[in-house]
Amino acid sequence: MALYHVGFAVSDLPAAMRELRAAAGVEWAEPRPGRIGDWDFRIVFSRPGPPFVELVEGGPGSPWDASAGPRFHHLGYWTDDIGAGVRRLEKQGFPAEFSGCPFGRPYAYHHLKSIGANIELVDAVLQPDFLAAWQPGGEPMDALHERALEEQ
Repeated sequence: MALYHVGFAVSDLPAAMRELRAAAGVEWAEPRPGRIGDWDFRIVFSRPGPPFVELVEGGPGSPWDASAGPRFHHLGYWTDDIGAGVRRLEKQGFPAEFSGCPFGRPYAYHHLKSIGANIELVDAVLQPDFLAAWQPGGEPMDALHERALEEQ
């Protein structure tokens, strides 16, 4: 596993981007909309990376619901085998809080009570497309996910 980003659930994506830019000089790619299951969200990654900072603004009930306030949500890791990684974390007592796998998106969040946040495992097959999508001239995340589905 290789750490590549730190994710935050936020209720106001533009405000979070402005504050991190002002406080820490973080530069951002263009935010992009997305949808998984019944939830719409907006997402953005810092640039350059890795490591990346990810901000996700999700609606009520979504995995990124920040209606109770913004929060540290996850540490994101690439994994060469999403299934084996999920089984390993569950066996170690870290239950899956949410999985994108049933939606054709090979990632899963596993909750760690001690830090009050998740470990996100993302299948490394997505790494080249992720980097292309979040660097200048990249493609929208929806196209990235569609291509991942086609490759499975």
